Amino acid sequence: MRYSFETEEHDVFRKTVRKFLQKHAEPYIDTWEKEKRVPLAFWHTLGEMGYLCPQVAETYGGLGLDFSYNVVIAEELERIASSLIGIGLHNDIVVPYIESFGTEAQKERWLPKCVTGEIITAIAMTEPGTGSDLAAIQTVAKKEGEYYIVNGQKTFITNGIHSNVVIVVVKTDVNAGHKGISLLVVEEGMEGFTRGRQLEKVGLHAQDTAELYFEDCRVPVGNLLGEEGKGFYYLMNKLQQERLVAALGAQIAAEDMYDTTLEYVKTRTAFGRPIGTFQNTQFKMAEMATQIEIGKTFLESLLVAHMAGKDIVTKVSMAKYWITENARQMAAQCMQLHGGYGYMEEYKIARRYRDIPVASIYAGTNEIMKTIIAKNIGL
Repeated sequence: MRYSFETEEHDVFRKTVRKFLQKHAEPYIDTWEKEKRVPLAFWHTLGEMGYLCPQVAETYGGLGLDFSYNVVIAEELERIASSLIGIGLHNDIVVPYIESFGTEAQKERWLPKCVTGEIITAIAMTEPGTGSDLAAIQTVAKKEGEYYIVNGQKTFITNGIHSNVVIVVVKTDVNAGHKGISLLVVEEGMEGFTRGRQLEKVGLHAQDTAELYFEDCRVPVGNLLGEEGKGFYYLMNKLQQERLVAALGAQIAAEDMYDTTLEYVKTRTAFGRPIGTFQNTQFKMAEMATQIEIGKTFLESLLVAHMAGKDIVTKVSMAKYWITENARQMAAQCMQLHGGYGYMEEYKIARRYRDIPVASIYAGTNEIMKTIIAKNIGL
């Protein structure tokens, strides 16, 4: 799909990114799925090509491009596999926290290496006992002299194994509710910071998800991101883009499933003719084609508004909920249209079927999206 805001430069950029991924990612994705992680060498190659954090200012080694180029990269990564999601998390979700709330010294220290892939980032919000309720986190950071002493546990952390810089959501004031939340940048090698096991997931097998532990972890006060007690505000500020990126990934996954299935039903025969000639198949494909077009149109309007700096939290919540739910339903329909072959790992639809359900959970569950929508329409 070519968005209205794309130019010839975007076309060239997209072709270059697609060609690169077809050579350096597509042939290896099955191996990465079996090995349960994307190799660090691929991250470094992405950095060399300028595909990590293209929005970062040239002062810090980036390309200084606008978010539309991040959209192109995110889409092309998703076309290869959803399990490349950790790259998008680094580009579009975590690094923007440093750009927006970091001090000049912090930006100079971390951003150049985020661009090259020497630094891989993660953000640690979720805990074993708390999911959507961020105000209920139990990870505590007590200030002692020149350090914060951090104790707690995080789980379901994307890039949890590869990351060497982690933005950790902590409570610096346990009696202040959401006003007591702060963001600390924990770096690999800091005393008291350890990784737990890499988690076994239903899908997204090439994406490293892990538990993180903090036991009297000593974090220099200079690693506080932004102001103490403002962490919850910072998280809310960035969730619009995070959820928009989640909707974008689900939309591209849906388009890819549709394209794959359309080609399949044109060539697969049953009872002496292509299964695409049967009315049931035609109706299913027509329904999915319509849903995809609706999703495209809605998503494009939100991308334009987001890049214009508008507050579109309600509509982004709608998109995240509706598009991810639509993609999940399409995965089941497309697998059904593939018949028994759809259940075989050699067919891409099998991986899509495994990978897409979690999109309705991360970046805020779809139930939370509906709660936000209901509140914002006056209920």
